[in-house]
Amino acid sequence: MTAAVESRRRRPVRPLRLLLHGFLILVSLGWLAPLLLSVYASLRPYSETAAKGYFSLPDRITLQYYVDAWQQAELPKYYLNTLLITVPAIVLTLFLASFVAFAISRVRVPGSMALLILFTAGNLLPQQVLITPLYALYNLIPLPWWASDSLTLYDTYLGVMLIHVAFQTGFCVFVLANYMRALPEEISEAAIMDGAGVWRQYWQVTLPLCKPALAALATLQFAWMYNDFLWALVLMSSGDKLPITSALNNLRGQFFTDYNLLAAGAVLVALPTVIVFNLLQKQFIAGLTLGSTKG
Repeated sequence: MTAAVESRRRRPVRPLRLLLHGFLILVSLGWLAPLLLSVYASLRPYSETAAKGYFSLPDRITLQYYVDAWQQAELPKYYLNTLLITVPAIVLTLFLASFVAFAISRVRVPGSMALLILFTAGNLLPQQVLITPLYALYNLIPLPWWASDSLTLYDTYLGVMLIHVAFQTGFCVFVLANYMRALPEEISEAAIMDGAGVWRQYWQVTLPLCKPALAALATLQFAWMYNDFLWALVLMSSGDKLPITSALNNLRGQFFTDYNLLAAGAVLVALPTVIVFNLLQKQFIAGLTLGSTKG
């Protein structure tokens, strides 16, 4: 063991590997630069930034902008609005996608491959081409009086949630169907021999084995739905119902905008996605790397 470690240490470093590592470091810094600049700007008074620029050394560090952003943008209310849309949409998307993926990969329903292609092809349709027909359709679909204070599906949490489910289910079906196909067939055969029906095979046998994939998809879906701005802007009109991505407009003045205050608000808005990713990081990586060492 010691000799192997020593030989590995003495092995010369390849120039291509050094170039690859240097390229990855530059790409990482490029992605981190806007975030770091926003954090740096949010800790400085705007008067100092206006006098010395964004890249000068700070004379004073303050957290006051975060307090102001939290209060002026009414972030708690918009966080709640986002959760009312995002959490049910993620649960419904993963449930529907896992059920369809199970039917395609494990039950072998007729036309399963065509069904998988149909769900996958739905992701290739640009969302922007549906804005006008969806806007008209949402204003025509009635809702019962007890379901919402709106008479139609327009300007409701349900309307935005359904559009997220519709667009994200196809991608989740594609991922979960391939994941389920990698599971041993003997597991389903043993469940059938024990008298398990289709629902029990799905709920108690197959779904628990898909936890890494479900966690990875839940992380991605949360990031995508949480950061959505287009559909909430198009399908909602009440300002007090808009999600968190719209809260930053409350920090923009009519004649003047304090961009350091806006940077603090942007950091607070982005914080939940960072927390969710860190909490589900192990499951996310496990879901992405499953099967990478097979064969």
